Amino acid sequence: MATFPVINMEKLNGEERAATMEMINDACENWGFFELVNHGLSHELMDTVERMTKEHYKKCMEQRFKEMVDSKGLEAVQNEVNDLDWESTFFLRHLPVSNISEVPDLEEEYRKVMREFAGKLEKLAEELLDLLCENLGLEKGYLKKALSGAKGPNFGTKVSNYPPCPQPELIKGLRPHTDAGGIILLFQDDKVSGLQLLKDGEWVDVPPMRHSIVINIGDQLEVITNGKYKSVMHRVIAQTNGNRMSIASFYNPGSDAVIYPAPTLVEKEENKEMYPKFVFEDYMKLYAGLKFQAKEPRFEAMKKMESTVNLGPIATI
Repeated sequence: MATFPVINMEKLNGEERAATMEMINDACENWGFFELVNHGLSHELMDTVERMTKEHYKKCMEQRFKEMVDSKGLEAVQNEVNDLDWESTFFLRHLPVSNISEVPDLEEEYRKVMREFAGKLEKLAEELLDLLCENLGLEKGYLKKALSGAKGPNFGTKVSNYPPCPQPELIKGLRPHTDAGGIILLFQDDKVSGLQLLKDGEWVDVPPMRHSIVINIGDQLEVITNGKYKSVMHRVIAQTNGNRMSIASFYNPGSDAVIYPAPTLVEKEENKEMYPKFVFEDYMKLYAGLKFQAKEPRFEAMKKMESTVNLGPIATI
């Protein structure tokens, strides 16, 4: 099995740029995931985010999670549980309008730190999208524009903790799925593992690495690249020991963004097999009920919808 791709972004600034760009391209084509080091986010900021996230879980979330487990009798389940995940989560929205000031139970300093962290991740996401444009032969800024609705992109963060689980063989931390959106940036626990991706029919660990950011491709980038880059099924395995922190930030299309394959990438394809054209909000309505199923039927459903809805002309860059 090939080694999980780790990209040192510092090497983009020197004579190893071409080789590093090829590593990114190979990761997008063959893994759907890669891990970034030297990505520009300060270790001090990341350490503060981690400390405050873990403190917030202990203070505000842990007891609620225990009460949920007790109320559902999850400690004593005998059979595999397929309708819930062993995770404690809350969500922050950054774009188009932030809700950080409205989310209950957050210390003021934690709100401030998460705003700063989100701002840095937004810039990193857009930098990565332009690197993908370069590899794909698309004009700089194409992917950012493709994901922008009238109010720009949607950008938000899912803050998760995966507490110790007495029966990880019966309850998944997070069931297998692909991500619906554009590009995902994950700051994960460097001590407690659990994230796995499906590659060549086998589940492969995404290695915990201190101060790294894990990147993965969402369904919308698969559509825009006409399948050159693919979203990949992944899951979280709950652990019997240790509480795993996961802070996943999703740079997604605006709700009204019209998603379709980049015309220049369709022209390059020999078979011209086209992905559908659709409004992102319509895809999300479908995804909400089918998240933990294969993505292909979702794409087929959008194709059928496309044939009955005229989305009108689309301006290209």
